[in-house]
Formats: sequence, structure tokens, C-alpha cells
Amino acid sequence: MSFTHLHVHTEYSLLDGFSNIKKLVKRAKEMDMTSLAITDHGTMFGVAEFFFAAQDAGIKPIIGLETYVAARGMHDRDAQKDKHSFHLVLLAENETGYKNLLKIASAAQLDGFYYYPRVDHDFLREHSQGLIASTSCMSGEVPRTILNKGVEAGRQMLSWYIDTFGVDNFFIELQSHNIPELPALNRTLLDLGKQFNLKTIATNDAHYINREDARLQDILLCIQTGALITDPNRMRMTGDTYYLRTPQEMAALFPDNPEALANTLLIAERCNVDLSKKGYHLPKFDVPEGSTPETYLRKLCEEGLQRHYGERATDPKIRERLEYELSVIHQMDFDAYFLIVWDLCRYAAETNVWYNARGSAAGSMVAYTLDITLVEPINHGLIFERFLNPSRISMPDVDLDFQDDKRALIMEYCAKRYGADRVAQIITFGTMGARGSIRDVGRVMDIPLSEVDRVSKAVPNNPGQPMTLMEAVVKDEALKAIYNESDYIHDLIDTASKMEGAVRNAGTHAAGVVITDVPLVEYAPLHRPTSGSEDSPIKTVTQFEMNIVDKLGLLKVDFLGLSTLTIMQRACDFIRERREVDLNLHNIPLDDPETYEFIGHGHTAGVFQLEGNGMTRWLLQMKPHDLDNIIAMVALFRPGPMDFIPSYVKRMHGEEEISYRHPAMEQDFKDTYGIPIYQEQLMFAAMHMANYTASEADDLRKAISKKNADAIQKHKKKFSEGACENGIEKDVAVAIFEDWENFARYGFNKSHAADYGVIAVETAYLKTHYTVEYMTALLSASKNDTAKIAFYVADCRSLGIEVLAPDINSSGWDFTIEDCEGKCAAIRFGMGAVKNVGQAPVELIIAARKDGKFKDLNDFLRRVDLRQMGKRSLECLIRVGALDCYGPRKALMEVMDNMIALSSSHFRALQSGQMSFFGNVAGVEESIHLPPVTDLDPREQLEWEKELIGLYVSDHPLNRYTPFLKSKVTHFSADLGETNPNQRVTVAGLVTKMRTLTTKTGKLMAFATIEDLQGTIELVIFPNTWTKYSGQIHVDGLVIVDGKIDATSNDPKILVDSIKPIGEKDLEGIDFSSVIEPQVDNPEVYTAKSAGQPIAETMPEFTSADLNDMPPPPMEPDDWHLVPPPVDSLPAQSDAAIAVTTTAPAAVKTEPIRAQATTDTAVLERPTAQSTIGEMPPLIVAPRIAESRRRDPGVETRMVTVVLKATGEKERDVRRLKRVHGLLRANPGTDHFCLMIHENGSRHFLDFPNDTTGVNPDLLNKLVELVGSENVQVEDLRLR
Repeated sequence: MSFTHLHVHTEYSLLDGFSNIKKLVKRAKEMDMTSLAITDHGTMFGVAEFFFAAQDAGIKPIIGLETYVAARGMHDRDAQKDKHSFHLVLLAENETGYKNLLKIASAAQLDGFYYYPRVDHDFLREHSQGLIASTSCMSGEVPRTILNKGVEAGRQMLSWYIDTFGVDNFFIELQSHNIPELPALNRTLLDLGKQFNLKTIATNDAHYINREDARLQDILLCIQTGALITDPNRMRMTGDTYYLRTPQEMAALFPDNPEALANTLLIAERCNVDLSKKGYHLPKFDVPEGSTPETYLRKLCEEGLQRHYGERATDPKIRERLEYELSVIHQMDFDAYFLIVWDLCRYAAETNVWYNARGSAAGSMVAYTLDITLVEPINHGLIFERFLNPSRISMPDVDLDFQDDKRALIMEYCAKRYGADRVAQIITFGTMGARGSIRDVGRVMDIPLSEVDRVSKAVPNNPGQPMTLMEAVVKDEALKAIYNESDYIHDLIDTASKMEGAVRNAGTHAAGVVITDVPLVEYAPLHRPTSGSEDSPIKTVTQFEMNIVDKLGLLKVDFLGLSTLTIMQRACDFIRERREVDLNLHNIPLDDPETYEFIGHGHTAGVFQLEGNGMTRWLLQMKPHDLDNIIAMVALFRPGPMDFIPSYVKRMHGEEEISYRHPAMEQDFKDTYGIPIYQEQLMFAAMHMANYTASEADDLRKAISKKNADAIQKHKKKFSEGACENGIEKDVAVAIFEDWENFARYGFNKSHAADYGVIAVETAYLKTHYTVEYMTALLSASKNDTAKIAFYVADCRSLGIEVLAPDINSSGWDFTIEDCEGKCAAIRFGMGAVKNVGQAPVELIIAARKDGKFKDLNDFLRRVDLRQMGKRSLECLIRVGALDCYGPRKALMEVMDNMIALSSSHFRALQSGQMSFFGNVAGVEESIHLPPVTDLDPREQLEWEKELIGLYVSDHPLNRYTPFLKSKVTHFSADLGETNPNQRVTVAGLVTKMRTLTTKTGKLMAFATIEDLQGTIELVIFPNTWTKYSGQIHVDGLVIVDGKIDATSNDPKILVDSIKPIGEKDLEGIDFSSVIEPQVDNPEVYTAKSAGQPIAETMPEFTSADLNDMPPPPMEPDDWHLVPPPVDSLPAQSDAAIAVTTTAPAAVKTEPIRAQATTDTAVLERPTAQSTIGEMPPLIVAPRIAESRRRDPGVETRMVTVVLKATGEKERDVRRLKRVHGLLRANPGTDHFCLMIHENGSRHFLDFPNDTTGVNPDLLNKLVELVGSENVQVEDLRLR
């Protein structure tokens, strides 16, 4: 007995189907099935992948869709009438049917989406040709009508479907599951089918492959709905029967209807759709009259050749290269492709959008002459075949970088140029990673979140050596111990491992755009913009992902945003305005000695590809002197190749001998001192040593890169034979080739490295010669990242450039340059870099300032409508010092409400016409007078600045300690990059972060961050040292630290030997007359004492046991929850109750706090204020995450509770309390907060019913840094 499943859901029925396509096809093959269908809910995400997988397995693929039919019209959106839709199974009988399926799937997403992607009767009638349909499951329109309105209404509905699809194309669908109404419904459907002479089919509505997968699919449903698996009222399937049954099982279900099984084979025989590539579908490019794409491309290249090479344009080597490339391009029929890319670049150039082409395209002279790429390919030894290999037919791939602030302009042009219906972005799918699946399954199983977090963090996360969850259990001893410690953890990991890799959500590719010759819906189904891409000028997304787009022969262009190009353009605009020097990507010198000297001195902050302590440390040793050195570093500074950097540097300076396995290798490897770095070197060597053609050499590169064992063996034989023909001994040739087999681990595309190396040198040139312009542009581009702002401001000051505080009369939205008479140019802080100050308030200020600077406070509030500006923005500008020119910050804060009131009164009067000829309100207008106030605590003022702009501007907490620090420390933070591994150092600074961890042997250790006058320093405090000095270090404390350098990672850390707190007594006898106040117009550049100065105390050596016992660094969360889930497949989830605690008191059990509904009145549940409380409630620790997820629809708001414990130092405790309060108030939102104070054995609640905050990752991370992860609690407050 044979049978075909015609109603099958894969994992692309997001969070509903649990059938992996490859496993699904494999199972069908095992059951000797000759055909199989795919009918996912509302989408065609998986049909192409399914087609190719089934075809490879020898199974006939049947392409289908279970669409949603709107209750009324597909454009109707009434919450009561249109919330529910009906199901309809559609199968493509032929090419026409497939095209109609594409249109139905697309229109449902783009036009009909409301809860579900829907079409209506009218649309179905217009697109029914070539389709086979069935009554579907119990949610089909015919079955649902029978159940809800009776048999006669069902007969009428059935009649409509028969009229629409035809009696031979509409089938009665029978199913058998544990649903009480189903047997009677089947009988009714059979009776109606006989009346209309319809055929029947049997299906199983398969949602998973094997019966035992039912639990896993049930968990998927819980993830989708946010329910617990123990919830009796949640959505669920009616049993475990929705799997891919065998033909024998299906026959046993329908013994009285054998024709229902036989008819599935008839349908399978009728359905014939071929999705194989049918050539390339390049958009038509209009060329001038009398030209063809070939002749027009040649004309453009000839013009570019003259422009770039001048007199050398007739050089035979250059002409030969151009002619060769043009012939290959025409032979492969890609003339139009290059014209399309050229046109995008031409438009970018004409609209002053800076761009660059990355990757292997730099190896093309055609691309260079068309001004697509920056790098001249011949002089840099770049190979065209690395980009376009004539022996391997595949579409060229040019990745274009555009200024990140203008990328949308080019995408908009593309959509207009080729038609919005022919341009779309490309979908991506997020899958459950090892850690993500544990978190998902743990939530569904209602396992305490602290336990889930503990397990997920124990999973190794090494991108270089990925492993599955169960592989990690076998290989990682810590995870294995957790796995075996209890049954429920065992079950959690087992279940999560089975769900690992399942598709979880849909997103949009960051850069990929498809352009076609006819409306795209003729080739692929379309989707509405996914979450996060709604603002894109391209308003559709393909339902097929990147590799499918390539397989179908569609043109893909990557539009990438690169902030470096934005920075460079802004810097060059400043240079043109201030220096009258016109610089651009094509004329910035690449051979300037001062630039390489500047890089060699470690001034790499903000330099493309070169910043970071690890890279800077190697550049300090290398002392680069030309572009080739920088290109090599770009290629080498990666895991794997990084191992060759020491040898490269030594050989470069003649400190290590250069050797080759054979002298013939020298011509191809001498430029990199005998070290194989680039893939192009391997290709050249194969051509020179073994008579390979360039195309064959590229095939060799690809075989080695992809680790294709069969291809590698063929090339090994070919290479050794060719090398022997050239006089190389066979054993030497084999040894050379075997060396190359490891090349996949470290070989890099030189075209890409050369392109990025050029950008790196150009940014370094701008920073070297036009420092203030470049740093201003850099700071503006980084204004939303306070950590980067602080880093780059410190770099400015080390270079002697002052950075001025925000000022209401001088600051713009971005950072600006101020030329002061008789002084060096300074950089003025932009108001856009002040947290909570949006662009609209700043534009109000700038617009009012067109009539001149504000004379005084009253002039300011009469010219700027503070109602529109907002209280929060005004408060943040006052706190950060932008209004210091009008009075003390404390006084301004006290009159802030009056300022807003008077400004409101003034503008209301202005709008109502109550103004006199002299500009005052008729009568007497009140003015603001600042009250006398006591001085604001300087430390509090500095904390305001640090909180809102990321650094101190008016002073620095360590400034008064400068003489003491300079007399004690050997290195400041900026000097650590120049130290040697294990070098002894003494550093000092303010403790800004601290956390403890438990090692594998159960001992406590700590990580801390201290901040000195030049930046931050990371401390590692091993158990023995922590035991001895834990009482000497705390957040906000000033310490002096002895230790040695750990340079194993990119950023040097201090392995701490001893810690000593710095107090007032340490300042006795210090001459403070030498302290230079941090006037930004005369910055002091601090220089560390000689690294060779002896350290007073003898410091203990660390043992290998310390290093082995050290826990792994905290890993970032898996990617799965960084992409917001699509609204069509995943409900919103709450952030609350995600634990990331490192150590917690043993007596406190960390569990989720749940709001309890006690009345029917809508009230907020919040802690009741009281003087003391007994036992502290269990804490939900704030998560340290990169992006917030959506909230659960039932969550109205959240409560943040921060625990503060008295230290005995009242002044410091008060400052900390104010800082916490300030942090909470500085983040606007609708959430509430309270403080829990522990003092003298009592606990007190401080409630703030009139204040609100906005819970976000940045706020939570800062609170955790300030008070520790165990002292931050977040809970959902529900309306009831």
C-alpha cells in the first residue's frame, strides 16, 4: 500500500511545526514514499529548501501552502469580526499554480495581514488557476461552517469552492485524530462530497516527524504562546497523532475509504513544479541608444582606464588584463551586472555618499576602472579569478559599503530605479542555539530562572569550535556535573538538546537586496518587513533566504553601512571648510611617512581596523612603514593567523631567519617574509610552481578553504605532477601541498585585506594631519555610545586637544570645532551626546539661537518654548552643565519648574496675541531670579556628568590625588598597551565595577575595573589574593594595586598581588600646589614613571593552579533573543525575572516573584511602604543583555527594587544612594522603583510613588555595576 502525505508542516510553520526538512525527507524515504508535500501555515519560507532536499533524495516534491482565508475581506480589520481566519490547503499542480501560490502567499503578508496572513474569496477566485485545494482541517471554512451554522450553510460554502477551483481540483479532506466532533464531521463531508461528485483524500496534518516528537512540538507551542507546559488551559494539540504516519497506519485509519489514500497518489502524479535554476534573472539596464551592455561597459572602462592610469593606460600588461576581464565578463553574460553596480556607485558619488567595495571585487580591474573599488589590482598582486572564475559559473558578488547615515538613500534610489515591485530585502531565520534552547525550555518547564541561567551559562560558547549541547555535556566537565546532579536538570538539557537548531523567528538580512527583471513575486514569495526593518525604504522582504536566492539565479547586492565612511566624510567636510583642502577616498595619500610613524607610536584610537589594545600592541612592535605592513596586519589579526604575528614582526626587523621549503616559493611569499598569509599567494604559487591556470588555482583555493577531501586529493596529485615537471622533487612538492592543507585555518582574502588596509591608512592620515577635524567627526559618530565617547575624549586630551563641556549657547546636535583666538582649536560637546536629550529639543535651541546667543536665563526661557523641550531634557542639560553660564547647577535645578511655567506662560501669551510692541506680555512679566544655595557636592556633580555623558568634564575625582598617584604608580591605563607580558606594575584608580565569581573548586575570586585619569584598567583577583584583600576594595573606593600584566587577551589585564585603599591620610605632606586643575584649554598629559622602577613590596608569584582554577569569562547571551520575534509567530515576552547572579547567599533561594491578583479593581501591585521589614524577599537579578525584548501583553509596568547596604561611611553611602536615584530618574518610562536600605540590622523601604523610570539593559547594567547583581530586583506589575 502506498500513500502521499499532502498536508505537512515543517519548522517553517514558526513555533508550531517541528519537522526539520532534511529529517522529514529522510523519514519519507525510509517509508518508501515516492512523493511528499509541504504546506506550511501562511508562508512559503521552506518550499525551495524542501524542493531541493526532496529532489536530492529521489522523492517528488509537491509544493503547497496552508493559507488563511479572511472571515470577511482581506482588508477588513475589525478586532471582533476579523480576528479569526479559516485554513485552506493549496497545492501547485503546474507552473501557473506555483505562480499563483507565490501571489497568494505574498498578498497575504503584504496586504491581508491581521493577526494572520490572509487572503479573501475575491483574491482566491482571481488566482485559482493551476491550484488543487481541499477542505483542510477542522479549521477549514467548509468544516467550520458545518459545525457552526449547519449542513445547509456548509453545502453553500462548498459550492463556492467548487465554482472557484473546479470539481476536479477541489477535494474532501479526511483526518482521524482524537477530536470528538471529527467522526461525525467526516461523515457529513463524505455525504456532501457524493452530492457534488467530489473525490476524497486522507491526510494527517503532520506537525512533527515521529510520534515521540509530540512533546517537543508541544513545548514549541508553549514558547509561542508564553505558556507553561503545566497550564491546563493553554493552547495545545489534541494528542500525539500529528506525525508522519506510515502508509500502513494511514490505511488502518481509513479502512472504509481506500480511495482516499489512492487519490493522494493521483494528486502527486498531477503536481509537477520544477524550481531548478533557469538561468540568471538580471534586471534590464538601459544603455544609450546605439550601445549594447557590452559596448557601453567597454566605453566606461576605457574612460576609467585613462582617468586612473594616464600615460600607463597603453601599458601592455594593463591593457591585457582589462581585455581579459571584459572578455570573461561578456562570455559569462554579466555585462549588465557590472553596469548595475556601477550605476549605484555613480549615483552615490553624485549625491555625495561615500562608498567602498569590500571583498574579492578588489581583484577586478574592471571594477577599479568603473570606480567601484579603491584598490589598484596589479600592483597589489590581486587575482581576478578570485572574484570571478570562468570555469565555475556563479553570479559575481560585490559587497558595497556606504556611509551608515546615508545608506538608506542608495536603497531608496535602487527601489525607484528598478521599481519597488522588483526590489526586496532578504529574509533570515533565527534558530535555537544551545543556550537559547535551555532558556526557552526552562521557562516552559517552570524551572527556577536562577537554575536555568546557571545551566545556560555553563554551556561553552566558542565560535571557533562550535559544538552541540550534548557534545558539550560529554566534553565539558562542569556541564557534565550539572547534567548529572538532578533529574529535572537532566531532563532540561536532554529536551533542549533535541530542540537545538529549530527555527525560532524570522528577521531581515542586514544588507542583502534582490533586484529582478520582472516583478519579484514571479520568482519568490514576499513578506512584510520583519521587526526592526520597518523603517527601511525597501518595503518588502523575500520569503526565501540568501542561499535560495542564489540558487534561483536572482541578483543580490549587499548594501552595507560603514560608520567609518561617515566619519571620514564629515572630517573631510571640516577640513574643506577650515583648511580649504579637498580630500576624498581617492586622493588621501597612502605613502605618508608621518602617518606610519603615528601608527607606530600607538595612536590608533578611532583608526579603522587598527584600534584596540591587542592590535595596537603589535603595531607598536612592528613600527609599520608602508601600506603592505598594514594590509598584512589586517589579515593576520584574527584567531589562528595571529600566531604568526610574532614571526612576521621579527622577520620584518631581521631578527628571525626567513626560510622556504623550496627556492621557487620565494617569488610568491617574499613580500610576507616567507609566511603564507593570503589566499592569492597560494594561487600564484600553484600557477608558478605547478603550471595551474588562474581558474584552476582558484578551484584549488576553494577546495582547501571548504575542506573538500575529494577535491583536495585530486589537486594534490595535480600539484605534485606539475611541480615535478618544473624540477621540484616529488616529496618536497607533497610536503608543500600538505602545508597548504592547513591554509583554510589562516588563509585570508588579500583583496579584502588590501581594501580595508587602504581605509585604515586613510583614516590614520586624517587623524595624523587633521586631528581636531577627525576626532570631532569620530566623536559625533559615537555620540550614542558613552563608553566610546569617554575613550575618544581621553585620546583627544592625550593628544593635546581640549574637549569643552556642553553649552546651551555653543553646542550643536553633534560635536563641533571651536576656534579660539590665540589658542588651539577645541572640540565642543554635542547636546546629542547627552542622555535623554532628543533631537527635537536640541533643534528648538539651535533655531532660537539664530537670532544670537541667549543673553541670560530669562532670555533663554522666552526664546525657547520649554513646554516642547520637556522637563527631562532641560533637567539633563542642567545636570551636565550646559546652563552653567547662567548660574550654579543646584540653583538652576531648584527653579527649573518655575522656568518651565514662565516659558509656558510667555508662549501662551504670544500665541494668543497678548504681546506689546516691545515684546513683553501686556502688563508686567515675571522674571527668574536664582536663589542663594549652598555649594553642590562636587562628587555629586561629577556623578551627574558621568551618568549623562559617560565621562567627567568639569573636574575628575582623582585630580586632587594627582601628585600622590604620580609618586606611586608605574603605569597609567594608557601605558599598559606598551608593557610586556608578566611585567610588574603598580596602578591606581577609582573602583567603578566589581563582581565575584566562584571557581571550579568552590573558591571566591573577583573581577574589578578601576578608572584612572586616562582610562580604565581591568583587574583579576585570584582566590588567595581575594581572601586577603577583599575588605580593601569596594565600588567608589580609591585603591593602589600591585600586580603583573596578563597579555593573553587583546586587552591587558592586571593579575593582582596586593590592594591598598587610598585615604585622606595618604595625602598628608603632599604638595598640592603642583596640581593642575583640569582646564580643558590647557590639558595635562600624564606620563607614567619608568617601567623599570622597583616596586616597594615583594609580590607573590601566581601558580598554574590559580590560572586553571579561574572560571571562564562571562559569555554574552546567544543571538536568538537579540532578534525580536516576528509578530506572526511569537508573542511578546517579559524581561522580568531573568537571573544572572554570580554568587548569592546560600540562605536565599532565587525564584521568580509573581504578582498575585486579589481584587477585580485595576490597581498596580507594588511593595507597601513600611519602616522596617522582616525577611528580604527573594531577588530576581537584573539581566545583562544587549537588547530588551518585548514585554508580555499582560505586563502593564515593572518594579525595580535596588538594595543598598550601609558601609559605615555615611558620605559615600549618601552619594551612592543619590547616584542610584539619579540613574533611575535619568531613564524615562512608565516603570516604578523603590530602594531597600539595610542599616544597623534594619531594613527600610524608600518608595517614590511620583517618580518613574524606564527599565532597559543599559540602566540595569549600570545598576549592577554600581551595587552588584545580587542587589537589583525586577518584577512585573500587572493590572488586575
